[in-house]
Amino acid sequence: MGTFDWDLDSGQMHLDTTAFEVLDLRPEEFTGTPDGLRARLAPGEEIRLDARVAQALKAGRSHYGAYVRSRGRDGSPGWMHVQGRILRDPRGHPYRIIGIIRDAAHDPGEPGAAGERDEGRRRMTGVVERTTAILAHARTVNDVTDVLKDPEALGHLGAVSVMLGVVDGGRIHLVAEGQLGAYVPEIEYTRIDAPLPMSEAVRTLRPVYLGSREEFQDRYPGLWPYIEPLSVRSGVYLPLIAQGRPVGALGLLYTRDGDFDAEERNVLMALGSGIAQSLQRAILFEQEHDLAEGLQKAMLPRRIPEVAGALIAVRYRAARMGRDIGGDWYDVVPLGAGRVGVMIGDVEGHDTDAAAVMGQLRIALRAYVAEGHTPGTAMARASAFLRDLETERFATCTYAQIDLTSGMAELVRAGHLDPVVRRGDGSCHRVRVAGGLPLGLAAHEPGAAGAPDASAATGTGYPVTSLELHPGDTLLLCTDGLTERPGGDLDTGMSELMEAVRSGPADVEELADVLCELVGDSGGGDDMALLLLRRRGTPLPRGGGPLRHRLTPGDPDAPAMARHLIRAAAAAWGARGQADEIELAADELMTNALVHTDGVGGVSMRLTPEGRIRIEVDDTSSALPRRREADDWAVSGRGLMLVDRLADTWGVEPRGSGKCVWCEFAIPGGPDGAGEPDGSGGPDGQGRAGEPGEPGEPGGPHRESGAGQGGAVAGSPLPPREPGTV
Repeated sequence: MGTFDWDLDSGQMHLDTTAFEVLDLRPEEFTGTPDGLRARLAPGEEIRLDARVAQALKAGRSHYGAYVRSRGRDGSPGWMHVQGRILRDPRGHPYRIIGIIRDAAHDPGEPGAAGERDEGRRRMTGVVERTTAILAHARTVNDVTDVLKDPEALGHLGAVSVMLGVVDGGRIHLVAEGQLGAYVPEIEYTRIDAPLPMSEAVRTLRPVYLGSREEFQDRYPGLWPYIEPLSVRSGVYLPLIAQGRPVGALGLLYTRDGDFDAEERNVLMALGSGIAQSLQRAILFEQEHDLAEGLQKAMLPRRIPEVAGALIAVRYRAARMGRDIGGDWYDVVPLGAGRVGVMIGDVEGHDTDAAAVMGQLRIALRAYVAEGHTPGTAMARASAFLRDLETERFATCTYAQIDLTSGMAELVRAGHLDPVVRRGDGSCHRVRVAGGLPLGLAAHEPGAAGAPDASAATGTGYPVTSLELHPGDTLLLCTDGLTERPGGDLDTGMSELMEAVRSGPADVEELADVLCELVGDSGGGDDMALLLLRRRGTPLPRGGGPLRHRLTPGDPDAPAMARHLIRAAAAAWGARGQADEIELAADELMTNALVHTDGVGGVSMRLTPEGRIRIEVDDTSSALPRRREADDWAVSGRGLMLVDRLADTWGVEPRGSGKCVWCEFAIPGGPDGAGEPDGSGGPDGQGRAGEPGEPGEPGGPHRESGAGQGGAVAGSPLPPREPGTV
């Protein structure tokens, strides 16, 4: 038996000569600190011993003790008993520990048989301490069963088989069975009132000890046919009791004969107590996690609606971090007229409050979008809503509003990851979306710095970026759980994601599964939400698709964005030299719709089969426009006159919900634009609607060749056709 003296303030430790002998350590090898003892402790024992000392210091106790496994200089296993007394100053601060180190495997002076029994008991005591310490870190029932099925632990206990049953209503569910594996009646479920030893232990809350094979046969004849072919000669079944009620039972089978003495029973009861506490904690932990995960799933959409013109796939994967859950969400909102809104977001935190806030925020943003607010306005209102909740949480989000007829998408981003687009030809790139602050944070300045391709700023603090999705293109929105990697940076995860998207299958459902597998292989501990939208149709060359933009009364930026898109489309479709005229005519039609009508409308631009550029502005008013001749001092009345002079033809079409005012321009080099400009009226050569007279009455003179700015000089070179940017 050696002694030690440990100065806690300096960290220095002194060992006497006998302590060096017990540790099989030479004085010159000792560093003078507790770290110098680690070489003589079995793996994992230093952690358990440190925890025992720290627990005693924190709890204010005056002493501690522990049996620990040791290893000699030659690697031979052994056991040591460490006991220390903690000295504290008048303020209760611990400053010194003095104690003993004893060779617990070979105590001198004990007779052979008694020494062997005492050594076995000490070994069992050490196993109980070690098992209890390991179980303190168990967070699931599987963690508990993995510890109990450890062959090394079974060997030190002397058991050849272990069984763990969990109480489930009026039954016992066997969740673990080690080694022998032939215990048929209790493999799955047994009733608590069944004539079996595990059921009796749960029913009576008392351990069942069986000291011989005859006792197995006499007390449990129904069990005996399954025990008889085994080498089992004794066993014990311990009730696992936590807070006064049974949570399960533990069965241990042995190949030795003989009853269990009082000391062995005390050790086994201590083992059962530690397992019971760990098992109850694991059961409650899993129940709380399942409840929280169920709450989070209930906050997500129950189903994704089918949207004409698009294929949509969503995925959500919760991180298995105990009861911690995240605030990730996605949503799909059909908006009518071939439009759809898709969103993805992440509320700060990993708890049930984050899931609850997520549900409220998702519903609020969905409502703002469905009410018809522009993307920037809807995002700004959602941010104000989150601030009003006073949760002290923020959220990141990306929202995209897509016209599936034209392929035009408007995107806003609130501190979230940039979206990714995979084109129909297989190419893949990130979309640099102009960003605003995360939701719930007050902006100090209106707006945020836009990305290079930002098309406009809404004035709400959330700029809008425009993007064209061609048939076959796929838009990917995700949370950072898809890009985070343990020990890696965000760029590494994003690169892996891009490569997986680029090389993945074209089908959105299959691609979503591939991306989920990517998270499963190397993902971090965060939740993950994913949304994929693929525009239906056969991939076409860029720039040839239709364009459509919404006009909302009271939104001063809508016409500006529309003019930007129309000018870009005109250049992409071979009418760069006419871009000014086309933009001006479209602006006049949009202004009339916004000034003289109350309904929400839209502007669209497309190529006709005749090769003309056609611009349509629709609204919900049934009143048809008419051209007026304004005098020199009038401040209005020249809009349709300008359209008449600029466009090759224009007209009005009544529609069920309102009307459509349109105009067309011949493209130089096209079927109607080669050589001299087209001097006919409408495509049918019968003139325009909307000339002086009654509204919508055809008639009036045609515009002569060269009279308007929309014509082209014969023989002039055609402007080059450039790839579209919208």
